[in-house]
Amino acid sequence: MTTMNILKTFTAALVATAAAMSASAFAQQPSPDAALIRHGEYLARAGDCMACHSAAGRKPFSGGLAIESNLGTIWSTNITPSRRSGIGGYSEAQFADALRKGVRADGTHLYPAMPYPSYAKISDADVHALYVYFMKGVAPVDDAAPVTQLSFPFNQRWGMALWNWAFVSDKPFAIPAGMSAEAQRGAYLVEGLGHCGSCHTPRGIAMNEKAYDGSDARFLSGGALNGWSVPALRGIPKWTREDIVDYLQTGRNAKASVAGEMTSVVFNSTSHLSDADLGAIAAYLQSLGTTPGAPAQKAATTDTAARLTAAQHLTLGERLYLDNCSACHVVTGQGAPRVFPRLDGASVVNAADADGLVHVILAGAKTPSTAKAPSVLPMPGFAVRLSDDEVAALATFVRGGWSNRAGAVDPGEVRKVRATVTAK
Repeated sequence: MTTMNILKTFTAALVATAAAMSASAFAQQPSPDAALIRHGEYLARAGDCMACHSAAGRKPFSGGLAIESNLGTIWSTNITPSRRSGIGGYSEAQFADALRKGVRADGTHLYPAMPYPSYAKISDADVHALYVYFMKGVAPVDDAAPVTQLSFPFNQRWGMALWNWAFVSDKPFAIPAGMSAEAQRGAYLVEGLGHCGSCHTPRGIAMNEKAYDGSDARFLSGGALNGWSVPALRGIPKWTREDIVDYLQTGRNAKASVAGEMTSVVFNSTSHLSDADLGAIAAYLQSLGTTPGAPAQKAATTDTAARLTAAQHLTLGERLYLDNCSACHVVTGQGAPRVFPRLDGASVVNAADADGLVHVILAGAKTPSTAKAPSVLPMPGFAVRLSDDEVAALATFVRGGWSNRAGAVDPGEVRKVRATVTAK
C-alpha cells in the first residue's frame, strides 16, 4: 500500500470514528422533555399519587386500590397513559380539570377521595409538569381498575356538583403573608400537593374538610381516619424542626415512629422529597399556632417507673406492660431514640379515641424502608397472645402512665378493633 493510500485510509477511519462519536454524543443528549418529566415525577411523589393509584398485584398507577369511606368502597382509577383504561386520551386542560376540579374528561364528577379540593392550589407550571410526566414518563397499562359502585343516592355523581359548590373553592394558592420564603414554600406543599389537610383537618357532617389553609385555626387541628385519631399538626410544640424532617424522611425520629396510613405516606411520598422541601414543610407547620383547646403537656412523674421497677403489687395492665412491652419501651416509657418510639406523651397514646393504640397493640407496626433509613424496625402484634380484656387493661395502663392522662379502654372497644384487624 502506498503512503498516499495509507493516509487516505487513516483519514477515513478518523472521519468515521468522529462521526460515530458525534452520533453517540447526540444519542446521549437528553430529550427536551427529560428534565420536565423528572420534575413531574418529583411532584407526583409530593402529591403521593402512587399510594392511592397503585395496589398489590397491579402495575404502578393502574389503580385498583380499595378506599373505604362512609359512603362505601371507592376504587382508585387507572391514571397511566393507556387510551383504553387510563388517561391517555386526556388533553392537558382535561387533566387539569380532573386534578383541580374533580371532573373527568367525560364530564363525570370524581368523589373527594381524590383530594382535588387541595390540588386546586397546584400552579399551572406544576400541572404542566405532572401532565408531561404521566403522558411520557409512565408506562401505559391497559388493565382496567374495578369500577366504583356506591349505593343510592351516593351513586348519583351529579350531586357532587352541589357538594363542590357548597364546600370547595377552586381559588389558586394564596401566598401567606408574614412568613419567610421557606415557610411559604412549605405552605404550598402542605396545603396543595401534599394535601395534608385531607387527614389532619376535621370534617363536617357532609364529610367536607372544615378548612383548607392555615388562616383558619381548624386547618390541621386533627381529625379521624379509618378508626384512627389523626393528630393535630399546628405548631407541633413538642417537636423540633429536625424531629419533623426526620419523621417525614425516615418514618422515625427521637420521639416517635410511623404507624397506620402515615407509613405509606412516608414510604411513597415524603421520603423522596428534598431536604429543602422537607425543611420548608417543617418551617410552615411550626409557623402555625397550636390547636385551640389543646391540653397542656403535663410533667412526667417517676411513680410509674418506680412501680414497674419494684414489680410488686402490680395491676394487670402494669404486669402485661412488663411482660410484653418494657424490653423495648423501658419502664420510663421513653423507648430508644430512632429505634423504639416513646410512649410517654405520644399522640397515639393520648388520643381521645384509643382505637389507633389498640390497633397497634393487636396488629403491630413497622417502619418503612427509606433511602436514609433502609432498615425496617418491626413491632410484633399481640392479637393472638392477648385477650380483649388484657389488651384493654394494657392500653388503659399506658394511657394513664407517666405523664399520660387519657381515658380508660373498654374490652368492647378492643373487640371492635380486633374485628377490623381480623378482616384485613
